[in-house]
Amino acid sequence: MPVLGIGGLFFRAEDPAALNSWYREHLGVGAGCSADSGPADEWTWRTQGGPTVFAPFNHDTDYFAADKQWMLNLRVSQIDALLGRLRAAGIEVITNAEWDAPETGRFARIHDPEGNAIELWEPPV
Repeated sequence: MPVLGIGGLFFRAEDPAALNSWYREHLGVGAGCSADSGPADEWTWRTQGGPTVFAPFNHDTDYFAADKQWMLNLRVSQIDALLGRLRAAGIEVITNAEWDAPETGRFARIHDPEGNAIELWEPPV
């Protein structure tokens, strides 16, 4: 197949600079960030390989807010430590035992300052 993965995620924001800073500070996501401590540049975020789910949802799903067109899912490691840092920063963290399963991993949900849902996913080991 000629497609190797997602090359970028582009979306509208009321304050792009502030939102970019929030993602960088709290999640290590965005230009200049590197998940594998390799070189980063001013335009890209260097990620580690792994599965990516590409899944359109029904238009009336209640899995994320009806007034939003997308939800970001980020593959993470050490989810408990990450959730502790997010809570310490005053970011509301939503968890639900029903979301977690040995075959799929663990999940949590947060929202960025503009109300966009971010699902945090730690795959099973």
